Amino acid sequence: MKKLLLTFALSLFSVLTFAQIEGKWRTIDDETGKPKSIVEIFKKADGKYYGKVVQLLITPENPNCVDCKDDRKNKPILGMEVIRGLSKDGDEFNGGTITNPKNGKTYKCFIIRKGDKLTVKGYIGISLIGKTQTWEKV
Repeated sequence: MKKLLLTFALSLFSVLTFAQIEGKWRTIDDETGKPKSIVEIFKKADGKYYGKVVQLLITPENPNCVDCKDDRKNKPILGMEVIRGLSKDGDEFNGGTITNPKNGKTYKCFIIRKGDKLTVKGYIGISLIGKTQTWEKV
């Protein structure tokens, strides 16, 4: 009975771990293919997922988001919340936004986890049109 319970607990843990996006992720620049930053994704009390830049791997032209249009305008990129308000929907996390501090633009966002990688898509309008990045677990 103990072995059965342990097997069940470990199976449940691995399923939950697989589906979660919380943790630190290395972002990869979709233009250069080089690591750009480390983003930590976490769940807030509202039950939604957010992500902030905890480390810069490439020195940006400007350390602040000069082109941001909201409360992040002229704020440092390091420590900036770039993902806001994602909800878990089956194997996908969606309904939130992602902001590109390089150009200050905010896009609708969805994320899917596959093993130790995240497929992160930012888009305007319909999800067929947009940019996709693969982030790696740190």
